[in-house]
Amino acid sequence: MRLQLQRPLAFFDLETTGTRIGQDRIVQIGIVRLTPEGERHTYQTLVNPGIPIPPEATAVHHLTDAMVKDAPPLEALAGIIRDELEGCDLGGFNLLRFDIPFLAEELYRVGVEWDPLKSRVVDVQRIYHRMEPRDLSAAVKFFCGKEHTGAHDALSDVEATADVLMAQLEHYGEALRPDIDFLGEFSGDSKRTPDPAGKLRFNDAGQICLGFGKYPGWPLENIGQNDPGYLQWLMTTAKLPGTTLRVMRKALADTGDR
Repeated sequence: MRLQLQRPLAFFDLETTGTRIGQDRIVQIGIVRLTPEGERHTYQTLVNPGIPIPPEATAVHHLTDAMVKDAPPLEALAGIIRDELEGCDLGGFNLLRFDIPFLAEELYRVGVEWDPLKSRVVDVQRIYHRMEPRDLSAAVKFFCGKEHTGAHDALSDVEATADVLMAQLEHYGEALRPDIDFLGEFSGDSKRTPDPAGKLRFNDAGQICLGFGKYPGWPLENIGQNDPGYLQWLMTTAKLPGTTLRVMRKALADTGDR
Protein backbone atom coordinates (compact mmCIF):
# COMPACT_ATOMS: atom_id res chain seq x y z
CA MET A 1 0.00 0.00 0.00
CA ARG A 2 1.57 3.27 -1.11
CA LEU A 3 1.75 6.19 1.31
CA GLN A 4 -0.50 9.11 0.44
CA LEU A 5 1.91 12.03 0.72
CA GLN A 6 1.08 15.69 0.26
CA ARG A 7 4.74 16.61 0.77
CA PRO A 8 7.95 14.61 1.30
CA LEU A 9 8.29 12.37 4.34
CA ALA A 10 11.85 12.51 5.72
CA PHE A 11 12.97 9.64 7.94
CA PHE A 12 16.10 10.41 9.95
CA ASP A 13 18.26 8.75 12.57
CA LEU A 14 21.13 10.00 14.73
CA GLU A 15 24.12 8.21 16.17
CA THR A 16 25.58 10.19 19.06
CA THR A 17 28.18 10.28 21.82
CA GLY A 18 25.40 9.63 24.35
CA THR A 19 21.80 10.47 25.22
CA ARG A 20 22.19 13.75 27.14
CA ILE A 21 20.49 16.49 25.15
CA GLY A 22 22.61 19.63 25.12
CA GLN A 23 25.73 17.81 26.33
CA ASP A 24 26.29 14.92 23.95
CA ARG A 25 27.00 15.38 20.23
CA ILE A 26 26.02 13.87 16.88
CA VAL A 27 28.54 11.56 15.18
CA GLN A 28 26.40 10.38 12.25
CA ILE A 29 23.08 11.24 10.64
CA GLY A 30 21.15 9.35 7.99
CA ILE A 31 18.12 10.70 6.13
CA VAL A 32 15.73 9.01 3.71
CA ARG A 33 13.20 11.26 1.94
CA LEU A 34 10.14 9.68 0.35
CA THR A 35 8.47 11.97 -2.20
CA PRO A 36 4.79 12.16 -3.22
CA GLU A 37 5.93 10.85 -6.62
CA GLY A 38 7.22 7.64 -5.04
CA GLU A 39 10.94 8.46 -5.20
CA ARG A 40 13.41 7.75 -2.40
CA HIS A 41 16.41 10.03 -1.78
CA THR A 42 19.12 9.29 0.81
CA TYR A 43 21.68 11.39 2.66
CA GLN A 44 24.27 10.25 5.19
CA THR A 45 27.29 11.84 6.78
CA LEU A 46 29.69 11.30 9.63
CA VAL A 47 30.07 14.27 11.97
CA ASN A 48 33.14 15.21 13.98
CA PRO A 49 31.61 15.77 17.45
CA GLY A 50 34.54 17.77 18.80
CA ILE A 51 34.58 15.58 21.92
CA PRO A 52 35.74 11.99 22.50
CA ILE A 53 33.25 9.22 21.74
CA PRO A 54 32.80 7.20 24.96
CA PRO A 55 33.51 3.46 24.72
CA GLU A 56 29.92 2.66 25.71
CA ALA A 57 28.64 4.67 22.74
CA THR A 58 31.11 3.00 20.37
CA ALA A 59 29.87 -0.36 21.65
CA VAL A 60 26.40 0.54 20.32
CA HIS A 61 27.12 2.17 16.95
CA HIS A 62 30.73 1.02 16.34
CA LEU A 63 31.93 4.52 15.44
CA THR A 64 35.31 5.54 16.86
CA ASP A 65 37.25 8.78 17.26
CA ALA A 66 39.53 7.70 14.41
CA MET A 67 36.57 7.17 12.07
CA VAL A 68 35.17 10.69 12.60
CA LYS A 69 38.36 12.73 13.06
CA ASP A 70 38.37 13.92 9.40
CA ALA A 71 34.59 14.37 9.17
CA PRO A 72 33.12 17.90 9.06
CA PRO A 73 31.91 19.44 12.32
CA LEU A 74 28.20 20.05 12.77
CA GLU A 75 28.72 23.77 12.11
CA ALA A 76 29.65 22.92 8.49
CA LEU A 77 26.76 20.48 8.02
CA ALA A 78 23.87 22.09 9.91
CA GLY A 79 22.53 24.09 6.96
CA ILE A 80 22.60 21.03 4.71
CA ILE A 81 20.81 18.91 7.32
CA ARG A 82 18.17 21.61 7.86
CA ASP A 83 17.63 21.89 4.09
CA GLU A 84 17.26 18.08 3.78
CA LEU A 85 14.41 18.21 6.34
CA GLU A 86 12.86 21.55 5.34
CA GLY A 87 9.31 21.31 4.01
CA CYS A 88 9.03 17.64 4.98
CA ASP A 89 6.96 15.69 7.42
CA LEU A 90 9.18 13.59 9.67
CA GLY A 91 9.51 9.87 10.24
CA GLY A 92 11.75 7.72 12.38
CA PHE A 93 12.08 5.19 15.17
CA ASN A 94 11.80 6.79 18.65
CA LEU A 95 11.87 10.15 16.87
CA LEU A 96 9.61 12.03 19.29
CA ARG A 97 11.52 11.16 22.45
CA PHE A 98 15.09 11.29 21.18
CA ASP A 99 16.07 12.25 17.62
CA ILE A 100 13.88 15.37 17.23
CA PRO A 101 14.78 17.03 20.57
CA PHE A 102 18.44 16.04 20.18
CA LEU A 103 18.75 17.41 16.64
CA ALA A 104 16.77 20.56 17.42
CA GLU A 105 19.08 21.36 20.33
CA GLU A 106 22.24 20.67 18.32
CA LEU A 107 21.13 22.81 15.37
CA TYR A 108 20.19 25.60 17.77
CA ARG A 109 23.62 25.32 19.45
CA VAL A 110 25.36 26.04 16.13
CA GLY A 111 23.00 28.85 15.17
CA VAL A 112 20.64 27.13 12.71
CA GLU A 113 16.89 27.55 13.20
CA TRP A 114 14.72 24.44 12.70
CA ASP A 115 11.14 24.13 13.92
CA PRO A 116 9.93 20.51 13.97
CA LEU A 117 6.47 21.64 15.15
CA LYS A 118 5.80 22.66 11.54
CA SER A 119 5.85 18.98 10.55
CA ARG A 120 3.65 15.99 11.23
CA VAL A 121 5.67 13.22 12.85
CA VAL A 122 5.25 9.52 12.13
CA ASP A 123 7.04 7.62 14.87
CA VAL A 124 7.33 4.07 13.58
CA GLN A 125 8.37 2.87 17.05
CA ARG A 126 5.11 4.08 18.57
CA ILE A 127 3.05 2.44 15.84
CA TYR A 128 5.04 -0.73 16.34
CA HIS A 129 4.83 -0.67 20.14
CA ARG A 130 1.09 -0.15 20.00
CA MET A 131 0.75 -3.10 17.66
CA GLU A 132 3.73 -5.35 18.50
CA PRO A 133 5.89 -4.11 21.41
CA ARG A 134 9.49 -4.89 20.27
CA ASP A 135 12.59 -3.11 18.91
CA LEU A 136 13.62 -2.17 15.34
CA SER A 137 15.48 -5.41 14.61
CA ALA A 138 12.45 -7.44 15.69
CA ALA A 139 10.22 -5.16 13.59
CA VAL A 140 12.33 -5.80 10.48
CA LYS A 141 12.19 -9.54 11.07
CA PHE A 142 8.45 -9.55 11.84
CA PHE A 143 7.23 -7.24 9.07
CA CYS A 144 9.87 -7.66 6.36
CA GLY A 145 10.87 -11.29 6.94
CA LYS A 146 14.59 -10.58 7.12
CA GLU A 147 17.37 -9.86 9.62
CA HIS A 148 18.37 -6.25 10.26
CA THR A 149 22.09 -6.77 9.73
CA GLY A 150 23.04 -3.07 9.82
CA ALA A 151 21.62 -2.17 13.25
CA HIS A 152 22.96 1.12 14.68
CA ASP A 153 24.32 2.36 11.37
CA ALA A 154 22.31 5.56 10.82
CA LEU A 155 21.45 5.08 7.13
CA SER A 156 20.84 1.35 7.54
CA ASP A 157 18.49 2.05 10.46
CA VAL A 158 16.41 4.63 8.57
CA GLU A 159 16.27 2.47 5.43
CA ALA A 160 14.97 -0.35 7.63
CA THR A 161 12.53 2.00 9.39
CA ALA A 162 11.06 3.18 6.07
CA ASP A 163 10.70 -0.45 4.95
CA VAL A 164 8.98 -1.37 8.22
CA LEU A 165 6.42 1.44 7.83
CA MET A 166 5.51 0.23 4.32
CA ALA A 167 5.18 -3.33 5.64
CA GLN A 168 3.06 -2.13 8.60
CA LEU A 169 0.60 -0.51 6.18
CA GLU A 170 0.29 -3.80 4.31
CA HIS A 171 0.13 -5.94 7.46
CA TYR A 172 -2.53 -3.98 9.33
CA GLY A 173 -4.69 -3.11 6.33
CA GLU A 174 -7.61 -0.86 7.16
CA ALA A 175 -6.45 -0.47 10.78
CA LEU A 176 -3.79 1.96 9.50
CA ARG A 177 -4.67 4.59 6.91
CA PRO A 178 -1.80 5.47 4.55
CA ASP A 179 -1.95 9.24 5.08
CA ILE A 180 0.40 11.31 7.20
CA ASP A 181 -2.25 13.09 9.30
CA PHE A 182 -3.65 9.74 10.50
CA LEU A 183 -0.21 8.19 11.08
CA GLY A 184 1.03 11.30 12.89
CA GLU A 185 -2.02 11.30 15.16
CA PHE A 186 -1.60 7.54 15.71
CA SER A 187 2.08 8.13 16.61
CA GLY A 188 1.01 10.70 19.21
CA ASP A 189 2.56 13.78 17.62
CA SER A 190 -0.47 15.89 18.60
CA LYS A 191 0.64 15.45 22.23
CA ARG A 192 4.01 17.08 21.61
CA THR A 193 5.31 19.77 23.91
CA PRO A 194 6.07 23.39 22.95
CA ASP A 195 9.82 22.73 23.16
CA PRO A 196 11.58 19.72 21.60
CA ALA A 197 13.21 18.75 24.93
CA GLY A 198 9.82 18.32 26.65
CA LYS A 199 10.44 20.71 29.55
CA LEU A 200 7.30 22.76 28.83
CA ARG A 201 3.61 21.96 28.38
CA PHE A 202 0.51 23.48 26.78
CA ASN A 203 -2.53 23.91 29.05
CA ASP A 204 -6.12 23.67 27.85
CA ALA A 205 -6.09 27.37 26.97
CA GLY A 206 -3.01 26.92 24.78
CA GLN A 207 -0.71 28.77 27.19
CA ILE A 208 2.87 27.59 27.61
CA CYS A 209 3.47 26.22 31.11
CA LEU A 210 6.32 24.67 33.06
CA GLY A 211 6.35 20.89 33.14
CA PHE A 212 8.74 20.61 36.09
CA GLY A 213 10.07 22.36 39.20
CA LYS A 214 8.14 24.45 41.74
CA TYR A 215 5.27 25.40 39.45
CA PRO A 216 4.40 22.52 37.11
CA GLY A 217 1.34 23.45 35.05
CA TRP A 218 1.67 27.19 35.74
CA PRO A 219 1.71 29.53 32.70
CA LEU A 220 5.05 31.31 32.37
CA GLU A 221 3.31 34.68 32.60
CA ASN A 222 1.79 33.76 35.99
CA ILE A 223 5.14 32.59 37.34
CA GLY A 224 6.70 35.89 36.27
CA GLN A 225 4.00 37.82 38.11
CA ASN A 226 4.05 35.73 41.30
CA ASP A 227 7.68 34.64 41.61
CA PRO A 228 9.86 36.63 39.19
CA GLY A 229 13.03 35.60 41.00
CA TYR A 230 12.37 31.93 40.29
CA LEU A 231 11.61 32.63 36.63
CA GLN A 232 14.82 34.68 36.35
CA TRP A 233 16.77 31.80 37.90
CA LEU A 234 15.29 29.38 35.37
CA MET A 235 16.19 31.64 32.48
CA THR A 236 19.77 32.35 33.56
CA THR A 237 21.08 29.67 35.93
CA ALA A 238 19.14 26.42 35.64
CA LYS A 239 21.04 25.21 32.51
CA LEU A 240 17.91 24.49 30.51
CA PRO A 241 18.32 23.46 26.86
CA GLY A 242 18.73 26.42 24.54
CA THR A 243 15.66 25.45 22.52
CA THR A 244 13.57 25.50 25.73
CA LEU A 245 14.87 28.95 26.65
CA ARG A 246 14.07 30.22 23.15
CA VAL A 247 10.44 29.11 23.48
CA MET A 248 10.21 30.62 26.98
CA ARG A 249 11.61 33.98 25.82
CA LYS A 250 9.21 34.14 22.87
CA ALA A 251 6.20 33.20 25.02
CA LEU A 252 7.07 35.87 27.57
CA ALA A 253 7.65 38.45 24.86
CA ASP A 254 4.29 37.60 23.27
CA THR A 255 2.47 38.02 26.61
CA GLY A 256 4.26 41.31 27.16
CA ASP A 257 2.92 42.60 23.82
CA ARG A 258 -0.70 42.10 24.87
